[in-house]
Amino acid sequence: MKTTLVPAQVTTVEDKITGNLSLQQLLLLASPVFIGGAMFMLMPPFVKVTTLKVVIGTIIFVISASMAIRIRGKLLIEWGVVLLRYNVRPRYFIFNKNDSYLRQSQYDHVEIEEQDTVPKKKKKLLPAIQNLPTPDIARLEAVIHDPRANFSILKKKGKLNVHITEIK
Repeated sequence: MKTTLVPAQVTTVEDKITGNLSLQQLLLLASPVFIGGAMFMLMPPFVKVTTLKVVIGTIIFVISASMAIRIRGKLLIEWGVVLLRYNVRPRYFIFNKNDSYLRQSQYDHVEIEEQDTVPKKKKKLLPAIQNLPTPDIARLEAVIHDPRANFSILKKKGKLNVHITEIK
């Protein structure tokens, strides 16, 4: 039986178009030629060489050539994108997972059975559970976690009994 070794790490080899240049580097180096040609044709005086056109074309070439330089396996334009995404990220996140704003409650319509002596079992709708404001929820959690409150939940025969001792 023939066996083959599977490498532990799969590495990708970047395609090299000419020499040591990748396609992205080649496009970065060729784009000033096309931009300069369009600028030569469309800026007044049309189809004439002026110092302004030469200066703008040289600046565009220097910028695109510097973006084609590779540092630590990445092009400078990729490092610029990383820095730009880092600088435009949101700085402050205001989110409270206990807040019920824009959430649908799973307890909006709960049906229960009456335990009266009525022979028929009628179902009645409970009112929707009131959404408490965040400060009230925080106070309630503080009372629940206080050992003096003697908080307990008992579930017997399908009934839920909650006991909290008053703290003075």
